[in-house]
Amino acid sequence: MPTDERAPVTTPDHREVTLADGRTLEYLASGDEDGLPLVFHHGTPGAAVPFPSAARAAQERGLHLLLVSRAGYGGSSRAPGRSVADVAADTAGLLDHLGRDEFVTLGWSGGGPHSLACAALLPGRCLAASTGAGVGPYGADGLDFLAGMGPENHEEFGLALEGEGALRPFLDRTAATMGQGTVEGLVQALSGLLSDVDRAALTDELAERMLASSRRMAEHGVDGWVDDDLAFTRAWGFDLADVTVPVAVWQGGQDRFVPPSHGQWLAEHVPGARSHVLPGEGHVSLLARIGDVFDDLLDLAGRR
Repeated sequence: MPTDERAPVTTPDHREVTLADGRTLEYLASGDEDGLPLVFHHGTPGAAVPFPSAARAAQERGLHLLLVSRAGYGGSSRAPGRSVADVAADTAGLLDHLGRDEFVTLGWSGGGPHSLACAALLPGRCLAASTGAGVGPYGADGLDFLAGMGPENHEEFGLALEGEGALRPFLDRTAATMGQGTVEGLVQALSGLLSDVDRAALTDELAERMLASSRRMAEHGVDGWVDDDLAFTRAWGFDLADVTVPVAVWQGGQDRFVPPSHGQWLAEHVPGARSHVLPGEGHVSLLARIGDVFDDLLDLAGRR
């Protein structure tokens, strides 16, 4: 891999906090420890793994980056039957543990709804929220959830609608392929979802991060993935119309994981949302714009 000539970022170690209900929540911390916390919700599937370019961007902006493994992923305990809304209490528990009050948040892909949950349910603490290639609600009026997605997603969510018994064997097989540990294997597993721009972007750091996230997820089983998919096919547990926190919606026009229609729908249904639709970007390539996303998030929070 090419050497980055910029200042190195210390690789964080996994940390854990015990939540009020006794579950364990795993997280990584990097950037400025005295800075405004930025809670990052990973995609589906995934787990908290080092994200050097995001850590650099956070450090340069005086942000304290918190990468959190959702319930059932990585070292975080499972919360069977969880809804999207439940992430707000887990986030509040982490912030309480750290002695921090205010924060901003970003959710990527399957993490997008979880960022919006924090905006909706923690308005006294969450200053601003962003979604990056985030999914909209399943079954919402005016949004065809699966339209434009690759064939893998059609099969996955079709099984999710049948329930955990149908979904889990499929995710077990997919996780075994994703966790094999090569860029070529990852590309093969995602072949139907990768647009040309995403295929080109899946090199160097972004590929290594996706591989690391897949490996960590696969090590601990697919509980988190199962619970994410089931939560996405049910009511999220909060109303987007009630969001009062400033929100930005980032979306790539070449995204086959989460098609542009999702970003457009969210921008129209989250009150006052700031829309950033980038026609030339995909799902993976959009991550290269993480510094721009952070700048925009700070601007929304009035902290830039």
